[in-house]
Amino acid sequence: MAEETIFSKIIRQEIPADILYQDDLVTAFRDINPQAPTHILIVPNKLIPTVNDVTPEDEPTVGRMFTVASKIARDEGIAEDGYRLMVNCGRHGGQDVYHLHMHLFGGRQLGRMLASK
Repeated sequence: MAEETIFSKIIRQEIPADILYQDDLVTAFRDINPQAPTHILIVPNKLIPTVNDVTPEDEPTVGRMFTVASKIARDEGIAEDGYRLMVNCGRHGGQDVYHLHMHLFGGRQLGRMLASK
């Protein structure tokens, strides 16, 4: 069984977060260290450590992550100008929290790739 993450506590609202969306499959909240004017994390409520751990039964959840990203982009006023969705996988992919999550970046021209830290 995967270990609990900080995202698990945010999903259960045990620690504070600026939650923008939550349903039975996913939760979306503002990143506490934003890398763009709009930086939102969309996470499955079920703990899935990495993309490598996604199973066919997770397809509705992964699909919901994308539809929620689209909704939030519209709500945040960045859909028309465009935005970036990014999912990191594993250490070499830059994944810091081992709970699958999608970054939604927008609000300015992002260029071809985000700068690394």
